[in-house]
This record gives sequence, C-alpha cells and structure tokens, in this order.
Amino acid sequence: MKAPLDLDQLQTFISIADTGSFTRAAEEVHRTQSAVSMQMRRLEERIGKPLFEKEGRSNRLTEEGDKLLSYARRLLYLNRETLAAFDDQRLEGTIRIGTPDDYADRFLPEIMARFTRSNPRVELTVICEPTPGLVEHIKRGNLDLALVTHNDVRGQSEVVRREPLLWVTSANHATHEQVTLPMAFGRPNCIWRRAAVDVLDQQNRDYRILFTSFSATVITAAVLSGLAISVLPECALRPGMRVLGEADGFGALPDCRIGIMRGQTSRPEIVDALARHISESLDNISVPLGEETGTFDFAALAFAKMKRTRPNQILPGW
Repeated sequence: MKAPLDLDQLQTFISIADTGSFTRAAEEVHRTQSAVSMQMRRLEERIGKPLFEKEGRSNRLTEEGDKLLSYARRLLYLNRETLAAFDDQRLEGTIRIGTPDDYADRFLPEIMARFTRSNPRVELTVICEPTPGLVEHIKRGNLDLALVTHNDVRGQSEVVRREPLLWVTSANHATHEQVTLPMAFGRPNCIWRRAAVDVLDQQNRDYRILFTSFSATVITAAVLSGLAISVLPECALRPGMRVLGEADGFGALPDCRIGIMRGQTSRPEIVDALARHISESLDNISVPLGEETGTFDFAALAFAKMKRTRPNQILPGW
C-alpha cells in the first residue's frame, strides 16, 4: 500500500499556489527556500506527476498540480476539522455576518456547513442586505463580518474571489434584440449598475431602466421572464439564462471582486476563524455550470474545476 500524503508538504504546496512564489511560500511556512524545494520534489515523487512548470522566471501549476490543489485544500481542511472535534477549547459564542442575497444563495450553504462542522458551539446570526447597507452596519458596529462587493471608494475589504461580470438575458426570449433595451438593475448606488450604464452610454445604446431593486430574486425574475436584461456576476447565473458578449453588441464589463470586511468585535478569534472558512469555501466553490456536463447540480460541482462561462452560452431552463 502506498504511504499517505504528507500534510506539511501539502501545506507548502498550497502556499506556493496562493503566493505564486517559492520564496514567499518559504516565508509563510517558516522554512528555507531549499527546504521548500525539497518538499516539492518529494511531493512530485509521491504523486508521480510534475506539479510545476517554468513560465519565464516564475513557476506555475501544471494541469496535475491544479488538480492536486483542490484535494490538498480539502485534506488540510479535514485535518483542522478533525483536530477541532477533539479540542476542549473550541470556539464558543455568537458572530454576526452579513451578505447580499445573491452571494448568500450561492455561497452561504458551503460557508455555513464548513464553519459549523468545525465550530458547533458558535451561533451564526446572518442578515442579507446590499453591500452599501452592510458597509454601514460594519461602521456602526452592528456586524462582525460582511461578505461584500469590493469597492475601492466605499471602503477597504480583503478580496477573496474575483469573477467576471456578465450581461445576461433570457434564453427563451429575444429581449436583447429590442431597439431600446429594457434593463433591470440594483439601486442607483450599485456599482454593477454604474458599470453597465457606463458601457451602454459609451456604445450609444438606447436603453431604459424598467426594474430597480436591491433584491437579486427580483432582478433574476425580470431576466428569466424575458422582461429585461441585466448584469450579474458568474456566481449568480441561473438556469434559463443566456450570457451576452461582444458578438451581441455588448461591451466588456469590469470584474466583480468579492471581499471580506471586518467590524470591531470582542471575539476576534471567531471572526478570524470565519474569515478563513469563507476564503477557503469561496476558493473551492466552482462556477455554476460546466460546458461539458450541461448540469446544474451545485452539490456535484462543489469541488470541480469548471471552465468559464462564455458569451452566447445558454444555461438549461428550469
């Protein structure tokens, strides 16, 4: 029987993947660079596949290395979860977290499941509001942590995930072919709305804002019913939507950056633990749809590496 994988080697491997550098990874794991290189040679020997390849002066993951990364994160997480189960000093208390409803629908199941398994004595209080409201809650001390849409102007947050912002319409309607485009957006201070309006104005496209709502459910309903076009991050795509691109006359949008904001709290250890779980969960969650699978099973896709949604791709209907 083959010997089990070394968790220390996997931790170093993850650090290299996250930092993009053997040198910075060595600093993170408190080892010399030569020790880190030796660990990776031994890990490659154990796997039997090359995990890195040279790209100029830097190293990047091979296809096999990228495949190992998701397994390595899961193994390290399971190790921490196992140790926590036998820790008599496990975290206890209450933590208040906020998130927009479009992120809650896609990300909260994974975040809550991972965190609760490791910290069963911590009570989560969750509120769903648009990012501007969550920022105010953080400032007023009403939240310990918030998952927000990062905005350089609004306030600093730690970016933990980056996704393309996409034009979307109904797969069953020709809404995008109308001379005056009907649009569904968030409220006027929504940065996705401002980005979309800027692109439409630059392209001299005729449009009218037909629906305005802070609710992702309302925006999604307007799109799926063929009443309007909108912009959504990749994580918010739903079956029955079609992604529009430059071939359809819609210009490129800036990426959506998802970040963590921390509030003032008397229990920073709980906030740190939840922030770590959020970062790990968002890194493991795949995009909603695989090109080859044609499926929309979130559970089956939890750790899969999926290709990015492309313009003109149609998501199967309900």
